[in-house]
Order: sequence, then C-alpha cells, then structure tokens
Amino acid sequence: MVNYTSSNNINRIIDANINRAKEGLRVCEEITRFILNDGILTSTLKETRHEISAVANKCFLTKELVEARESQFDSGRNIQANELERKDLPDIFFANIQRVKESIRVLEEFSKLLSKKSALKFKNIRYNIYEIEKKALRKIEALRNFR
Repeated sequence: MVNYTSSNNINRIIDANINRAKEGLRVCEEITRFILNDGILTSTLKETRHEISAVANKCFLTKELVEARESQFDSGRNIQANELERKDLPDIFFANIQRVKESIRVLEEFSKLLSKKSALKFKNIRYNIYEIEKKALRKIEALRNFR
C-alpha cells in the first residue's frame, strides 16, 4: 500500500509548487521589467520571488526537496491543456500570476503538515500576490494593443 502522506510525497508537492510559483513570478517580472519598464512592479515581483525562496530555505531542507523530485515520472508532465495557447502579453501575465496564486495556496496547505510557521508565511505571500495583481491590472491591460 502506498503511503500518500509520506514526507517524500509532501516534499515533491512542495518542491514542484515552489518552482512553479517562482517561475510564474519570473515571467511576470520580465513583462513588468522589459515591456512595461515599471521598476516598482518589477522590484515587488522580484522581492516576492526571493521571499518564497527565503521561506522555503528556512522551513524546508532544499536537499530533501530536490531528492524527492521525480520529474521524469510525473504523471502531469505531459498534460498541456491550454498551456500552448496565449493570445497576447496580458494573457501571458495573467496565466502566470494565476499559476503563482494557485501554487502559493498549495504551499500554504501542504506546509501545514510540516511547518505551521511556513504555512502562515505562504498565506501572507498569497495575499501580497493579490495586491500585486491588482496594481498591475491597468498597466497590463493596456498591453492588449501592444504588438
């Protein structure tokens, strides 16, 4: 019988979602940096990405997370759904900020099993992401006409 709540499985979930959140933030950061030329939004996204790393490094052993990684056997690896469809820059931004919010929520929930302190920190990060998204909304929407 498989132990679904083993720390190895939880570490896989945490590792995947840390990576997903940071990758999504980096995509958003590139848009705010190179397309919008908005230093404040760029800096906020970068700080949030680094905050995720800091929480993860403080609450989890990176070695254990990486050792738990089984990318080649990930059953979700080949599921693409709408991942290849993006119509414009705002679509890229909002797909990635959504990915970040979802990943942070997963980190918040699964961290409760290993570190309540980290769960609270991830909750705060998630609410900060909501505010970043709100601040970026108008500027990103203006890109709909950008070619």
